[in-house]
Amino acid sequence: MKFGTSGWRDIIAEGFTFPNLRICTQAIAEQIFREKDYNKPIVVGYDTRFLSEQFAADAARILANNGLEVRFSDRDVPTPVVAFEIIRTNAAAGINITASHNPYDYNGLKLSTGWGGPALPETTEAIERLCHVIRTEDVALKPKAQDASLAGKLIRRENFHPAYAKHVKSLLDPAAFKQRRLRIVVDVLHGTGHGYLPELLREMGCEVDVIHEEREVTFGGGGPDPSTEGLKELAALVRRRKAHLGLATDGDADRFGVIDADGSVISANDILALLSRYVHQSRGWTGIIAKSVMTTHAIDAVARKYGLELKETPVGFKHIAEVMKEADSIVPSKDGQFVMGAEESGGFTMRGHVPEKDGILACLMVAEMVASTKKSIKELMKSLYEEVGVHLTRRINIRATSDIVSHLKEQFSSKPPTEIDGLHVHRIVELDGFKFVFQGGSWLGVRFSGTEPIVRLYCEGSSEKQLEILVKAGENLIQTGPAARRAAKAGHRKVAR
Repeated sequence: MKFGTSGWRDIIAEGFTFPNLRICTQAIAEQIFREKDYNKPIVVGYDTRFLSEQFAADAARILANNGLEVRFSDRDVPTPVVAFEIIRTNAAAGINITASHNPYDYNGLKLSTGWGGPALPETTEAIERLCHVIRTEDVALKPKAQDASLAGKLIRRENFHPAYAKHVKSLLDPAAFKQRRLRIVVDVLHGTGHGYLPELLREMGCEVDVIHEEREVTFGGGGPDPSTEGLKELAALVRRRKAHLGLATDGDADRFGVIDADGSVISANDILALLSRYVHQSRGWTGIIAKSVMTTHAIDAVARKYGLELKETPVGFKHIAEVMKEADSIVPSKDGQFVMGAEESGGFTMRGHVPEKDGILACLMVAEMVASTKKSIKELMKSLYEEVGVHLTRRINIRATSDIVSHLKEQFSSKPPTEIDGLHVHRIVELDGFKFVFQGGSWLGVRFSGTEPIVRLYCEGSSEKQLEILVKAGENLIQTGPAARRAAKAGHRKVAR
């Protein structure tokens, strides 16, 4: 059981099983006792996947059998709602059984800390070690309590919706929504956003149609991912119904997707750049914008233009959450120095909210922005380009052998390239992977998956032509560059032996 950038995930019935979940939950309980937080409740939720509520109930029983109070969601619940409930009730931690946007045959466990943010590496590494001890040293689990009646009383079913909805509405500007009555089509992708995003939009005065509200554990044969491929049906409906916007959330509603009025899918990078400007202008906030290292430099340009401080973090929203915590801007504070957090994979939060990405809030803020400005997303992007320049982005996953990955890591660490396909490398950022910044500001980023032989390629340029050049340069670097050639030679030597 290994925790990645956002919890532990595995294939149902292979790695994600009831026995493994019990071991992991027992390890979490042990960690809570080590941190002396056993007098506080634990928040437990689950998503709409196959067996998620049963997995969550099993985890709750293990916690209760350890004498810990459990606040158990009475329905499937978004991860940001779990984070809010942790802060609201001063809980020790939160567990949400979810595999987020992953394919339907996965499930997982997201662990949140007592301050509402994703568990940091020092915590998850301690839990991994405890899992190993429990598994290998035959440490007794607690599938049954010594006092069954007491354990049963420790699990309380709760409705997390009202408090979260009230809080989110306090972050919005109702007057902005009155500037334009929006027609919006919402796709919750069979996930936990149902009952949250559509209702909040209606309460803000929007006319809302919703698709994929029902539970469907195979998600149509894929995963609840608000990517371009996953939003085709939403895009078609936006055009057909002449809506102003299409909005989507993923399986646990921590990521977002946006469709413009003409049916175009708008990238998360573009939306985050627009929101960085809108949040500053509409709220008048100054201070820190935190973004992950592979997120668009359009946000950097907005920060420079408006005198905001930019902090770049490793990939993983937990690192952005740390910045937010240090800036003292977490619920219920609406002060502090934090303005917003952004991650290119569809992560957003802002001052006064939870230190966790929230697709529901992101969609609501996009709707507020469109209503307030009375402009389409493309019109807003045009005005942003005029202010800070054009920033076009692309992300590609490239399959590579483990030998190529190993040689790339070695090459970049020992002798990083100073030129890539004729492009002069101006500087290299090694915060998480390698980001090669070229003269003029275009850049190419490379990150390695920790779970499979995939190299993630990130590119940003000022034109489609430049973007194509960057993509080609990145593909050549990974697939036919020095590291690939060395890996091929090493393979031939192995065969010869």
